[in-house]
Amino acid sequence: MTSPKTARDTALRVLVSCRVNGAWADAALKAHLDGLSGPEAALCSRIVYGVTQNRMLLDFYIGAYCTQKPDHLQPPLLDILRIGAYQILFLDKVPDSAAVNTSVELAKRSKRGQASGLVNAVLRKIAQNKNDLPPIPDRDPERYLSIRYSHPKWLVKRLLALLGREETEAFLAADNGVAPLTIQVNPLKTDGAALAAQLAEAGVTARPHGWVPGCLELSGTGDLTALAPFREGKFLVQDPAARLVSMIAGAEPGQRVLDVCAAPGGKSFSAAFAMEDRGHILACDLHENKLKRIREGAQRLGLSCIETAAADGRTAHAEWAGAFDVVLVDAPCSGLGIIRKKPDARYKRADDLFTLPMIQGAILDNAAAYVRPGGTLVYSTCTVLPEENQQVTDVFLTEHPEFSRESFSLPEPVGETEGQVTLWPQRHGTDGFYICRMRRQA
Repeated sequence: MTSPKTARDTALRVLVSCRVNGAWADAALKAHLDGLSGPEAALCSRIVYGVTQNRMLLDFYIGAYCTQKPDHLQPPLLDILRIGAYQILFLDKVPDSAAVNTSVELAKRSKRGQASGLVNAVLRKIAQNKNDLPPIPDRDPERYLSIRYSHPKWLVKRLLALLGREETEAFLAADNGVAPLTIQVNPLKTDGAALAAQLAEAGVTARPHGWVPGCLELSGTGDLTALAPFREGKFLVQDPAARLVSMIAGAEPGQRVLDVCAAPGGKSFSAAFAMEDRGHILACDLHENKLKRIREGAQRLGLSCIETAAADGRTAHAEWAGAFDVVLVDAPCSGLGIIRKKPDARYKRADDLFTLPMIQGAILDNAAAYVRPGGTLVYSTCTVLPEENQQVTDVFLTEHPEFSRESFSLPEPVGETEGQVTLWPQRHGTDGFYICRMRRQA
């Protein structure tokens, strides 16, 4: 008789899939959670995200009590040790004995069953010393911050150069925190006060976002998609930073808008709200399955002005030349501004990022041709590195003198800008985001 799936068995499968196949944690979880009860699924997700978020710190403590260096351990043995150590060090509701014993059982059922004794010994040592763990050496700030917050040294070094020690540590800590759940109100169907009252009836607490208009922060939600206001299309799940893109773009009723890299559709939906669903929005993506999600989202929200098209942002479409009042380019990027939501994004190698500015620049160059004279071009990313942000727009503006940055104003803590802004989790409470507004000469 086959044993029922458990949270820890499934967490191990997910972590192995991420390591072996390069899968993203959220996608791997979706592929493996079927068959788990609600509490088991929640524990599995917590373990997977927690291990991913704290991997380098866990390895430091594992290495302190193991005769072998963590990177010399045979997989999936290291994954099993990380699962056990995470529960001991971070999950107060899991008894240490349960964390140790279930990890030993995982080792016995794996191809490394003979290593169950090592798992038992290492995790018992961590449990015995959990209140007196060895300190992380702090002589080298790069190494200390890298281990303490589980970010690669190259990224810590880059952030230290940008922000200095104190704010770098605040950024890294924010990455390891929990992002608030934020929604944008659909003004075509309700308003913030009415929606908050309806959510309260369902046991969900909603309060206005601290500084971004039209957004609410939620707590106590459970499954959002099961809520009546969600099914009725009264809100859109959207980080405030992403909501600001359409606000900065300033799309108006009756205009023509092109969203070059639209999936999953949030910025197109937000623009449609601002346009009162009057005008035309062409939302583009390479993949039909993503376009289908955009159409489904538009239908749920009651939006009729959105059309989808399969298109590569780098491929020219002569029929679109000069045809749009507003063009949005939310370019593919490193995602280093959304690490708190996608914790595995931090482990990208520096080499992986070298080609991104070229791709971003190519998309921006191509999209510029679609802006009518006097029209608006908005470039955005969900990263915080200048080489993917202002350096890309600097190069673009040098090569396209018919465009110039156009200043805009946002509520405090941003205020007046000179046409571009980088948002930071530790400063603004949003995702890390870059937004630049440019105007084409009339």
